[in-house]
Order: sequence, then structure tokens, then C-alpha cells
Amino acid sequence: MSKPIEDILTPKPVARPRIYAYSIDDKAHDGLLKIGQTTRDVKQRIAEQLKTAAIKNYKIELDESAERDDGTIYSDHEVRAALIRKKFENTELEWVQCAVRDVKTVLTELRTGQQSTGTHHQIFTMRREQAQAVDKTFDYFQSILSENQHAVPRFLWNAKMRFGKTFTAYQLAKKLGAKRVLVLTFKPAVEDAWQTDLENHVDFNGWHYLSRNSDSDPSKIDDDKPVVYFGSFQDLLGRDAAGNIKSKNEWLHTLNWDLVVFDEYHFGAWRETAKELFEGEEETIAKKEAKLEYAVALEDVNEDLSVLSEKETEFLPITTKAYLYLSGTPFKALATGEFIEEQIFNWTYTDEQRAKEEFAANNPGTWNPYGALPQMRLLTYQMPDELLTVASAGEFDEFDLNEFFAVTGTGKSAQFKHKSDVQKWLDIIRGQYAPKIVDGLKTGSPPPFPYSDVRLLPYLQHSFWFLPNVAACHAMANLLAEKQNTFWHEYEVLVAAGASAGIGLDALPPVRKAIGSGFETKTITLSCGKLTTGVTVPQWSSILMLRNLKSPETYFQAAFRVQSPWSIKNPNGDDPHEEEILKPACFVFDFAPTRALRQLSEYGIGLSPNESNPENAVKDLVSFLPVLAYDGATMMQIDAGGILDWAMSGSTGTLLARKWESAVLVNVDNDTLRRILDNPEAMAAVERIEGWRALGDNIIETIINKSEKVK
Repeated sequence: MSKPIEDILTPKPVARPRIYAYSIDDKAHDGLLKIGQTTRDVKQRIAEQLKTAAIKNYKIELDESAERDDGTIYSDHEVRAALIRKKFENTELEWVQCAVRDVKTVLTELRTGQQSTGTHHQIFTMRREQAQAVDKTFDYFQSILSENQHAVPRFLWNAKMRFGKTFTAYQLAKKLGAKRVLVLTFKPAVEDAWQTDLENHVDFNGWHYLSRNSDSDPSKIDDDKPVVYFGSFQDLLGRDAAGNIKSKNEWLHTLNWDLVVFDEYHFGAWRETAKELFEGEEETIAKKEAKLEYAVALEDVNEDLSVLSEKETEFLPITTKAYLYLSGTPFKALATGEFIEEQIFNWTYTDEQRAKEEFAANNPGTWNPYGALPQMRLLTYQMPDELLTVASAGEFDEFDLNEFFAVTGTGKSAQFKHKSDVQKWLDIIRGQYAPKIVDGLKTGSPPPFPYSDVRLLPYLQHSFWFLPNVAACHAMANLLAEKQNTFWHEYEVLVAAGASAGIGLDALPPVRKAIGSGFETKTITLSCGKLTTGVTVPQWSSILMLRNLKSPETYFQAAFRVQSPWSIKNPNGDDPHEEEILKPACFVFDFAPTRALRQLSEYGIGLSPNESNPENAVKDLVSFLPVLAYDGATMMQIDAGGILDWAMSGSTGTLLARKWESAVLVNVDNDTLRRILDNPEAMAAVERIEGWRALGDNIIETIINKSEKVK
């Protein structure tokens, strides 16, 4: 009997074996994971398992392929058996007392057939830009050594935060075949990242990590085993009372290193940056902050540090085959040509945002590795003349933020010298300053002030206010607490300034505690330097620049504090690969537009030292960092040319032209406009203004009519 053709052409089943693990949020299952397998949809399988018991408080912690690299398959029984061999308790049936990382380590071992030392479970590969950095550096080193085998090549990675410099530097060391790697830093606080990446990724299984905190004796490690030593300049340059190298550090000087990595190297500029960041703190506190930030006792080697980039062999009592420099703000090195183009790999904010945009366009519906990195927006506001007269200085009578927020008294008795004007400023930024309300009615489109626009308010739920000094932080906290400021009473105000706030990272726990998860709370963190470097607070989404800053490095080092990603992995508890982004954008609010736009233009130009046209350099930056400028009458987005105009002259031609159309301006003196209209010579002069001509014909009559209608 023949079979129907449908039976003969049987569809091939689509099934892929998966290993899953889930947890249940109750006391009985505390610390336990249920580990199972299925060829079906994991969400559906677990939902069916728990449906009969009506359990809803579960979370899928892991959903991974059960396939080995050679195509064979392993089972959940093998996973649990491997965990038991590692001394994890199999409490009952498929439940094991362990953490997700422990399961991932076992999965990696089963997949690769290699036993890991520690918890080497991460298997992600390099992103495209990371591989490019490794390849470019490797090729450059090889080219130099092929010409002179005794040369010591040097290379710079100009990479912003979250490039993944530690992981990528290790990949370079691996490609170079380096067995002895020395990592030197100005910032001992970054050690955790270097240790975690080495000990968690499968690519570095068998590598040894050492630091001054390690118990291991480096001389006892096999020569064939790769070793990474993490140290500060104090470790390397520290001397005893007699001026000799400390005995415990002698091996650092006698070993022939394969690669030396300088982390967070700012080419001597770190001192100026640290000084500007912490200059608002009391002198003794500022010194302590700087020491914590850049390692203790570095003041003893300041002069040496300034020439480090020129003569490493004279400065450093070590020998190495190559140097790698890592920095997020190496403007001095780029500007002075200490490194040529062939010696530099750039990965800037612009590169990151471009990669984010391109990945989304090319891979719709796929998890975007750059997706959680928010785009930054800069909003600048020209303050009313009555506030500008209180504190103006500089070539363009710029708003002097330090003078405006000047203070008398300290602590609880601290008060602003211009208290009534600061109160007006508080009313302005929440859209409640009467003259500005009238202006908004006249123009028909009130500008988006930070704490008044419903589109901005969610991004100000947790904000960072960067003030001139400790006294200003206390004065602001005191003013916000006063009875008339009921709006601000919704926010918990945190003063992260002065000795009482703690030194270094000690200032962070109170902020984290107040923010909590960030969903129900509202906070304002007041600082004059603390928590502006080396700190990640995902919930911070806005920064208010309320102090004068001279260098773009310092400005953006502070601004990038609010660009940390904030997202929820596995938001519904049923897909470990899903990510919900809570902060798609972040905001910088500045109230000294000329100074802010000058910083922005210098930053853009500094990132593109080989671009001869400044406008092109700035254009590239603002394509991913939109700028909205409010000139007192109109708020509009300005382009690169407008930014450079404003930075040089205090305004832009387009904004000046737009002012003529504003009912706010014409209401000042309609009689003057009528006299211009009646005077042929005056009208001829006005018509020669390009921006004015672009507004159209009979514009003065239109303006006067608009103004009269508003009246």
C-alpha cells in the first residue's frame, strides 16, 4: 500500500536542545537553582512545570544551548553532576545550591572540554571595534620590530568609557604571545575591572592575576604561564627611607616584561584635571580626594610624570618589549603630536553612538550591544538680563556661575550672596518665573525649562548638580529646604561635598541608599567634585552645570557621569537575553551658553586633531549630541557652524535673526520699529542683513501686528 505524498515528504522537526535554570523567590528556595533541559521553548516549558503548583514568583536565570563545539550534546544530568563534583549541593531532584555564574562555568567546561581555574564562564567575543584596536596595534608593533628588533614601540588607545579596554588589552597581550604583562595606573580603584575580566573569561583560563593585594609569590609561577601584575605608580616608584626600591617590589624591576600598559594615562594633564575637579573642596579634602583618585604619594614624582611620555626608559626602572597607553581624554598627546596617526586607535562618544545607530539599522529585532548607552543632549539657557547683571564677566559678559552662586557662611548657616536671584533661577528652571511665563504666552511656545517640561521631568528624577564649592552645595540644600520651595521638597537633596560627606568612594553609599532602585524615589545630588570620576550611578540621567569649568576634559569627564547605561536584563523573568532600556537619552543643562558651547567645540576639535576644518569636527560630534540653545526669546537646535559662531561671538546669526521675529522683542518698543519702517535708509540697512531677508517680506508689519494682537 502506497503512502500519501505528504507522509513521504515529512517535514523535518525543528528542535534545538537548551539548558535552563530558574529561581523561585521564597524562603524555601533561597540560593537554589532548578536546572533542566528541553527542546521546546524554554518560557513555555517552565510555565507548564509551575502551572499546576500555581507558582508565579519565578525568574528564568539562564537559557543556553546544550551543544558542544564539536556538535555533540550534553544533558542537564551532566551539568548537575559537574556542579556536584565542584562541591555544590544537590539538595533534591534537579535543584542545586549554586549561583548562575557557577552554572555558566560548568556549561563552558562541558562545551569546550576544558577545565577552568576559578570561574571562567564568559564566552563573548570581541566587538568589531575591539578587534580593530587589537589588529591595528599588533600590526604596528610588528612593523616597528621588523625594522629594528631592539625598538620598543608604543601605541595609544583613545577610548571612552565602556569601550572594554581591560578585556581588549588582554586580547592584545594574548595575540602578542605575552607571558608577563604589567598594568600601571594612576587610579588604583580600577583594579576590580582588570581582575574580573581576567578571571571570568574563558580566553584567559590559566592566566595568573597578581597585585599588591595578592598572596601569590610571583617567582614561583611557571615561566610558561601568563602573568598579569596590576600596580600603581607608588608600587613601581616607591622607595624606603634610605631611598632604595622597596624589597617587596624588587622583582618588578628585575623582570623583563613583554607588555606594559598605562591605564587612565593623561600625559601629565591628570594634575590639572584633578585640581579643577576638586578645587571647590576645602584644601585638605581636595588633597585627599586627589590622592585617592590618582594614588598616594604621586606628588613626589610630579616632575617625572610630566616627561613620562617622552623617555619611559629613563623614567621607569623597568625593561619591556612594548608600551600600550589607555586614555579617554588624551587631548595633550593628540594636540602635540606625541603619537602619530599610525600609533593611535580612536573610539569616541561619536564612534559609539554611530555604532549603536548602524547596528540597529542593520539588525532589526536583534539585541543591540550598544543599545543601552544613552545619547547625550546639551540644553543651554541664556539667563534674563536682571540675573546677568548680577554676575557677568569675560570677553562676552558671560554669566559667571561662580559669582552667581557665591556664598557667605558655612554648613547650616550657608546662604547665597545673591539669594533672591538664585531663588529666581530656581523658579525659572521649573517654569514658574512670572516674566518668563508672560514671554511664553507671547511666543506661543514656552521653552523646555528642565523642571517644567513633561518630556524632561522623567530624566530629572535623579540628577547631579555640579556647584562651585562646598559652601554653595550647603547653601543650595538650605535654600531648597525653605518653606516657599514646596516643589523641591519632593526631592531628597544629598550633599556630596566636604569632609562630612566622606572621602572618595565613601561619599557614594548615602547616594545609592537614597536612590534605591530609582523607580519610586526622587533625588538631587549636590557636589563640587566628589563622585565625578570613577563612579557609576545608573539612575543619574541629568547633570546641571552650575560652575565655571575651563577645560573640555573636565567638563565632559563630569558630564559623562550621567551617560552610564540603565537597563533591566530579563525584565519579565522569562528571557535572559532580553533587555529593557530605561535611559535612552541623558541631558546636560548649562546656564552659561557661550562657555558651554566653547567647551563643546573644543571637545569636538580635540577629538579630531587631523581635521583641518573645525566645523567638520564639531559637526561629527553634534550629529550624535544634539544642542538646543535658548537665547532669552527662542529655543532652537543649532548646528556646528552656529556652535562655533556662538563660541566666538556670544550668539549666532540665525538666533539673532529669529529674535527679530519674536513677540518678546518687539513688545519692548514697537514705536522704534515703526520709525525704522518709515525711514528708507534704516530699512535699507536692515535689508542688508541676510538672516533678516530670510524671514520674508513685510516682516516688520507682521511683527507689529503680532505684538498688538498679543496685547
